[in-house]
Amino acid sequence: MSASSTRPSYAAVLRMPHATRTFTAALVGRLSYGMVSIAMMLAVSRATGSYAVAGAVMALFGAASVFLSPLRAALVDRHGPRRALLPMAALYAGLLGALAAATWSPGAPAAVLGTVAVAAGACTPPLGPTMRAVWGELVTDRRLLQRAYSLDGVAEELLFVSGPLLVGVVVGFAPPAAGVAVSALLVGIGTLAFVTSPVVKGVAVRPSRVRTRTRTRIGHGLVRPVVVAAGVGLSLGAVDLLVLAFAEQRGHGDDTVAWIFAALSAGSAVGGLLYGAVEWRTGTRVRLPALTAGLGLALAGAGLAPGLATLTGAVVCAGFFVAPALTTAYLVADESAAPGARVQAGAWVNTAVNAGVSTGAAAGGLLVGRLPVGAGFALAGGAALLAAVAVGVGTRYSRALPQEQAETREQAAERDAGAAEQAR
Repeated sequence: MSASSTRPSYAAVLRMPHATRTFTAALVGRLSYGMVSIAMMLAVSRATGSYAVAGAVMALFGAASVFLSPLRAALVDRHGPRRALLPMAALYAGLLGALAAATWSPGAPAAVLGTVAVAAGACTPPLGPTMRAVWGELVTDRRLLQRAYSLDGVAEELLFVSGPLLVGVVVGFAPPAAGVAVSALLVGIGTLAFVTSPVVKGVAVRPSRVRTRTRTRIGHGLVRPVVVAAGVGLSLGAVDLLVLAFAEQRGHGDDTVAWIFAALSAGSAVGGLLYGAVEWRTGTRVRLPALTAGLGLALAGAGLAPGLATLTGAVVCAGFFVAPALTTAYLVADESAAPGARVQAGAWVNTAVNAGVSTGAAAGGLLVGRLPVGAGFALAGGAALLAAVAVGVGTRYSRALPQEQAETREQAAERDAGAAEQAR
């Protein structure tokens, strides 16, 4: 890597035309996602008096939101953000409002809450993938795009830290259902402001009219970033319970655990900002497995920590690799995607992360109590290391096909599509 004095800065990203307004609007809408999980869990548990029902409702909501994300992203690619995101946001906000009303007072039937939650999850607007696609259209300099993606990743990390804090403020003077209602309001306001931004309406994420080649061009090249995202998610999902078990074994309370989680997020934010500020000489496909391996080694090392202070330091070190690894995964996905499938490409990576986190949390629940905590950390780190090895081997294998040939094929496909469009 080099440290050129002329390299673009984060300020240069926000100075792009309409970038600040568009990014701010997307963050307002995405803050809803940082709030909704804990707000919904509190609201449903209070309304039904059952943690089991709350867990089931959350699982249904999460599954519908995560696994239908690529389908919703395909609608954005096909119809454009204004025509696709606005109906999704309206349905999502309306259903969350209905859920808030149903849980405002006790006695709501569990079946009704589960049905509304599934419907709401199915309509979750893909604001994150769409915003990253907007960055890809808005920023033509790849160095500046790296900074844009890093800034986006760090901001998203902070949203998922501040979201629960905002729910805590709301439930201090209102029922938990009010947190669900605020989440609905945020996604509605944010999405409306986002899609009416001039850059979204006129420049970014144009609807795709070429549909015949999209599926093959989505799948090819996305395997590596999706594998990395899943590996990172698996590791992080398991780490939450492992940290909790580590602290409990040493007699520390939940407040201490919260600080360790905050340290992980802080490390990720700092790592993401530093990563975006560096002008790298190595390509994204080389950095991808290296960063994932760094995460795996740091988590495996955390299992050797003798005390809480050492564990916190190891978790911070692991955090340094989280945002950079995911940022690189999104960059590789963007590079691999067809012009009319950029939102879908980002959504597949996003889905892999979330599915990995859920799977890792389930696996962590099975491991804690059956294995020593140190062994659990080793397995969590091993998930990231395995993903890094798989991606590294795949990168070497793919070099058998020269990059120039791959680019020629994509350019030829674009020319064919352009010719077909002109023929119409």
